[in-house]
Amino acid sequence: MKTTHVSDLVRRYFAAYETKDREAIAGLLADDFTFTSPYDDHIDRKTYFERCWPNSANMRAFRVVKLFEQGDEAFILYEGQFKGSEMFRNTEFFRTEGDKIKAVEVYFGSPTRSRTT
Repeated sequence: MKTTHVSDLVRRYFAAYETKDREAIAGLLADDFTFTSPYDDHIDRKTYFERCWPNSANMRAFRVVKLFEQGDEAFILYEGQFKGSEMFRNTEFFRTEGDKIKAVEVYFGSPTRSRTT
């Protein structure tokens, strides 16, 4: 039974990257989780943690620009910033099942103007 809004799962996913909390993100992902990006084609959970999660060490912050939720799916448009680099903008599509993230598809954007926070 679903007890968590998809948008809450998405926000917790990004918060785990900001805080470098691997245990938190592991708890959000379904056992059969898949991740797709321009560099990764439906990689599984194990490969995601080997290939993608190490990038969290270089992540400074995320800022949600838009977050749309419908049923068990969500789209997020966000700005992110790696340590020592300019901001970038990406879009991600999330599919969930119950209280777990089942799949993420990332669409890379372009660098954005830096903003002071």
